[in-house]
Amino acid sequence: MVPRLLWSTVRYGSLYRRLLLFCVVVVVLGAFTFTAIWFSLPDPRELQQRRPARSTQIYDRNGKLLYAVLEPDRGKYTPIPLERIPLLLRQATIATEDNTFYSHPGVEPRAILRALLSDLRDGAIVSGGSTLTQQLARNQYFTPEDRISQTLWRKIREAVLALRLEHTYSKDQLLQLYLNETFYGSLAHGIEAASQAFFGKHVWELDLAESALLAGLPQSPGSLNPFFHLEAAKTRQRTVLDLMERQGYITSAEAQSSWQEKLQLAPSPFPIAAPHFVAYVLDQLEQHFGTAAVARDGLQVTTTLDLDLQNLAESTIRYRLADLANVEKYGMDHNIHSAALLALAPGTGEILAMVGSPDYFDKYADGAFNGAIALRQPGSAFKPIVYATAFSDQRLSHHCPSAALPCALTAATVFNDVRSAFITGEGDAYVPNNYDAEFHGPMSLRDALATSNNVIAVKVLDAIGIPATLLTAHGMGISSLGNVDRLGLSLTLGGAEVSLLELSGAYATLADGGLYHHPHAITRVVDAQGHLLLEERGDPGGQVITPQVAYLLTHILSDNVGRIPAFGESSVLQLSRPAAAKTGTTSEFRDNWTLGYTPDLLAGVWVGNSDGTSMRNVSGISGAGPIWHDFMEQALRGRPPLDFAVPSGMEWREICVASGLLPRENCLQRRQELFIAGTEPIDVDQSYLTVRLDANTGLLAPQNCPGLPVVERVFRLMPPEIQSWARQHQIPEPPVAYAPCPSASGQQAQAPSTAGSSAPAAGTPVIGQNSAASLNFASPDTNATFLLSAAIPRSLQQVEVALQAYNLPQDVRVSLYIDNQLLGDFTNTSPGGVPNQVRQVTFRAWWQLQPGSHQGRAEAVDGAGNVIARTLVPFSVEDKAAVIGGGNPVN
Repeated sequence: MVPRLLWSTVRYGSLYRRLLLFCVVVVVLGAFTFTAIWFSLPDPRELQQRRPARSTQIYDRNGKLLYAVLEPDRGKYTPIPLERIPLLLRQATIATEDNTFYSHPGVEPRAILRALLSDLRDGAIVSGGSTLTQQLARNQYFTPEDRISQTLWRKIREAVLALRLEHTYSKDQLLQLYLNETFYGSLAHGIEAASQAFFGKHVWELDLAESALLAGLPQSPGSLNPFFHLEAAKTRQRTVLDLMERQGYITSAEAQSSWQEKLQLAPSPFPIAAPHFVAYVLDQLEQHFGTAAVARDGLQVTTTLDLDLQNLAESTIRYRLADLANVEKYGMDHNIHSAALLALAPGTGEILAMVGSPDYFDKYADGAFNGAIALRQPGSAFKPIVYATAFSDQRLSHHCPSAALPCALTAATVFNDVRSAFITGEGDAYVPNNYDAEFHGPMSLRDALATSNNVIAVKVLDAIGIPATLLTAHGMGISSLGNVDRLGLSLTLGGAEVSLLELSGAYATLADGGLYHHPHAITRVVDAQGHLLLEERGDPGGQVITPQVAYLLTHILSDNVGRIPAFGESSVLQLSRPAAAKTGTTSEFRDNWTLGYTPDLLAGVWVGNSDGTSMRNVSGISGAGPIWHDFMEQALRGRPPLDFAVPSGMEWREICVASGLLPRENCLQRRQELFIAGTEPIDVDQSYLTVRLDANTGLLAPQNCPGLPVVERVFRLMPPEIQSWARQHQIPEPPVAYAPCPSASGQQAQAPSTAGSSAPAAGTPVIGQNSAASLNFASPDTNATFLLSAAIPRSLQQVEVALQAYNLPQDVRVSLYIDNQLLGDFTNTSPGGVPNQVRQVTFRAWWQLQPGSHQGRAEAVDGAGNVIARTLVPFSVEDKAAVIGGGNPVN
């Protein structure tokens, strides 16, 4: 009867009745829904009767427990009365999370409206609008799935529960519950636990800066954890302080002073193994599963860590740092307070050990600082990446120097270690120095890398280019180098910042034949019911460099003989088995490194101070080196020694060390060198000259001079660039004068024989042709390139033009031209006609640099107008700066 009446009303009643009926239905349905939600939700009073939660447990690779997350229901949970919590911390929380907390009924209609409009605009529920009470309701009563759900039903239930909480508790009680229940990251539930976890003090001892930092963490405890993301945490702290100032809680001066305050991070001790590694794993778990799941869902996490190796690493660091602190032994305080060690399995990228500092709980030395993942300058430890790029450069010719293209760089390629200046983007001269403050002349790339030569490393980077090197670095897992524009040639000396974790991954690439495996810490995660949530099946790796390039670098880095000039015999880089290693030290001894590997284990070590202060007289070989050596020897004890596998496509050749080319019979220093197939030398060395000398005087022996005691001697020919260095180091030069021939007739000696020798290098006078005048440009070099700087006035950017003249008759006019424009006229005033003597005169002038390709020309003209000698030199000027960084990181 009633349904029929309602139908009749709808069908035949007025519009007013229809609207009334509609409203009644909506109200009834709304009331029914609200009632259903109200009684389906848990009793708010249960909030103070804490529900049990399962503990997340973290294990090493062999099933040994490292840490059980202390959920707030047991263990390290200390509720604090509101009156013991500093007012500034309460104000910071309210200003950040809910500035109308004390005036709304549990939900904020305006915030909900803004969120609703945002959701409608985006076509999905993406915005929150939750009050502090709603956050409390969501985090304490909802399942992990519901917490991350963005459905309208979940938001309605959350709002209703917030209203019930407001009906049950006072505002102060809700704020107290929020501060005591919220997860702040780093294993800390509640504000007292957070205060202890981050600052090692009670909550009532916090100042404004510390309170603002903690108040900002609940937004994203993982990504804002100051132990891992200090810059992000400081940015969030600045936001909190600004909000407090805007709400009138603090002044602008107080906000600025607190933001500039240096935070003293220091957790209180608690039972845990491998604390830096566990914190690193928890950070990854929170990012993957969410903080609430890690805190309450009983995850069972198997990691890659080997606890035995971890304990060995920790004890080795403590022993070696204690040794370096022995003032009686060393006669000085080295001022070293921290060190880090990371061990990897090269073939998988598994992290086997991670020590971030000697003592995680040492608040005086920032023990919670994780040196394994912090960004620091690597010094010369970055050089192998530069050389990997150089040996991989396919743009260069493999048939050198016969081909027109630049030479392919090999371990035998020779660069000159002499004083060299490069113009920075700011127009300053950048002159790299070596660790020993000496220049060593011509060196092969093998010797340069083995002895950690700085000057040649800069020249190699200049030859291959920064972009190519950065590409190699990124492929090897180094992503922290930052903006390319700010990097320069000091990149090769470790001028940019990297982490020990990243750099160890790059070295592991060399150990595994050029395959990069992303370092990882977690192998398996299951939930409390045993359901598999995550499994690491092993990174197959990506080929970044060829196996041949990787092996060539490994061969150089394991060359104990090659590094003797820099590190001496039996250095700590030498193990009782094949091993490759490299050290690094930064300017003013701020950081030192040693990274090295065998085929089955890699370890990287950093030594320094967490606040960046300088150590005293400690390098990579004396600081990080002994830690690396002791750890590797102990970790590998009992394992059979393994040789590095030699890939196909490697060739051995005998070379002349002076040039890296095939030796002639007069080459004074030869050795076997390793080449990637196709890069072997095909040209013959021209670095030595054999001359005949008078055994008595040491002067040139004239030809056709019977009775003169003659000996043959080989001289090293030096190009003009290093002749000054050669003289400083007293490297013998061939004589230019002839010995008198002891003949009865007094006839002068003829030109000496140079049979069996080749013509000297360019710029060297031809011995024996003392009657022939010749000219040679000492500067600029053939095909040299000069770079103009926009920061220096053009009038000050000049280059010296230096001409060497040999055997010029007196009064001969010498003219210098650049692009057919006369640069200078000179007249030879030296007396001519001196028999049996090679005479050398140098003429100098200055030319202002102009962009483009140029040609220098010199002519010698006698009194009759005849050109008796002429020479040419091509060179170029580029209108751009060689952008490099400042500073001189060292060995």
